[in-house]
Amino acid sequence: MIYRALTIAGSDSGGGAGIQADLKTFQELGTFGMSVITALTAQNTQGVHGVYPQSIEAVEAQLEAVLSDIGVDAVKTGMLFNAEIIEAVSKCLKKYGVERIVVDPVMVAKGGHALLHPEAVEAVRKHLIPLSMVITPNIPEAEVIIGEEGISSLADMKEAAKKIYNLGAKNVVLKGGHLSEEESTDVLYDGNEFTYFPVQRIQTKHTHGTGCTFASAIAAGLAKGLSVVEATKVAKEFITCAIEESLELGKGIGPTNHSAYRLRQGS
Repeated sequence: MIYRALTIAGSDSGGGAGIQADLKTFQELGTFGMSVITALTAQNTQGVHGVYPQSIEAVEAQLEAVLSDIGVDAVKTGMLFNAEIIEAVSKCLKKYGVERIVVDPVMVAKGGHALLHPEAVEAVRKHLIPLSMVITPNIPEAEVIIGEEGISSLADMKEAAKKIYNLGAKNVVLKGGHLSEEESTDVLYDGNEFTYFPVQRIQTKHTHGTGCTFASAIAAGLAKGLSVVEATKVAKEFITCAIEESLELGKGIGPTNHSAYRLRQGS
């Protein structure tokens, strides 16, 4: 059986994040990857040097081409840039009845460059979150989504996850990488209970594309029929390996190593 995974995201010319990271992840985890490009970025390890969004017509045409012919088993959304693209993507996913949707609510690049218009946050809340099977915000993104600052502990993360769940997400995976504890713990909330995914914090600056990679790894697992908990567990192992063996490329923040997990599995 061929498992089909689609990324709807921005292109990273440096290859470490965006659709490039997603497609590498899909391939490494045994799924056939497809892409809908929402924006082109001029980007490298030193930051984002330009963002060039695609037209609504271009985004819709790509979606229609893939969904009407090949179809999908899971979708991952990343950088959608503005409210108009968010609404167009949401409408098309609903039209084709796509259920396994992983939303990575990309808002700001590691270097601080805005990747989502501020006025588009409400479109994320209204149109995208209610479609998601899983949403994977980091702490700054979670604070924007719920409109509150000050998430600084595991208890705060749990409360924030509940609030995001109440916006319509079926599962919330709130990532703990921005806290300062020795362990980096992600929290999964399904509306009834919490599941925790702790790992020892890895001391490296080379973490470009971690959010994209993690979300697309969850999507690959869902495409293959894994439960949300199992898909998240594999994704956490995948991204941990990728960070532990990250690549010292360029003059800034290097990318993670997408082949590390497979090579450790001996396949």
